[in-house]
Amino acid sequence: MSSKGFAAATHPIREASVIHTDSDGLLAGEVSIPSADRSLPAYRSVPLVPGPHPIVLVVQEIFGVHEHIKDVTRRLAKLGYLAVAPELYVRQGDPTRYASLDELREKIVSRVPDAQVLADLDATLDWATRHGGDAARAGITGFCWGGRITWLYAAHQPALKAAVAWYGKLTAAHTPLQPRHPLDVAATLQVPVLGLYGGQDASIPPDQVERMRDALQQAGSASQLIVYPQAPHAFYADYRPSYRAQEAADGWQRMLDWFGRHGVRR
Repeated sequence: MSSKGFAAATHPIREASVIHTDSDGLLAGEVSIPSADRSLPAYRSVPLVPGPHPIVLVVQEIFGVHEHIKDVTRRLAKLGYLAVAPELYVRQGDPTRYASLDELREKIVSRVPDAQVLADLDATLDWATRHGGDAARAGITGFCWGGRITWLYAAHQPALKAAVAWYGKLTAAHTPLQPRHPLDVAATLQVPVLGLYGGQDASIPPDQVERMRDALQQAGSASQLIVYPQAPHAFYADYRPSYRAQEAADGWQRMLDWFGRHGVRR
């Protein structure tokens, strides 16, 4: 992501809290993933030791695969995972071109078909299994825009073992390109999902979280929802004012425990 686009997406940046994970002991950098009609740019991090390694697909925030998302892949690789974050807007445009969130939503996000995203994640999972990943130990995690996608992918891909969705939107207007939302797939999840939410998230009000909790319980799902009462949206994003270190650390550990419990073991 360009500095201009990143600054527009994250202003004002909390410089003191920004985490940078080095690539010592890792193979980390850009890769190209064949998909249905073109190659997907992606950022991959994996330990420099013999595999196969458990796989974690990392799904971008609304801003795309910027430095924070790349750093998340390195954080996971340091723990023994092959982590890969594909550029899921690549056909619709460059998110760094837009200075406002409203414009980004209108010009790119609203034009990205869910079916395209799910197919690209299938291609990414296939690529990972052919490049040092263990298909029997595969999971997914995503943030914000990617949190919603994580729920949808958990209903789509039975080859996964587990999923962790960070503050992903649970319901919205249905459109031809986004015909279903997490509330619509609560009864058809293929793998257990851990949802991590902020009690002060104005974009995902508590009643929506409770509706999702009820839907999961009615379906007899093993999925769980955790709500941090004082946390806002994007509480894991250490480069934004919304960052909450305590809740972020707790959520990260819960994610690792969830993966381990459900077969995405390091």
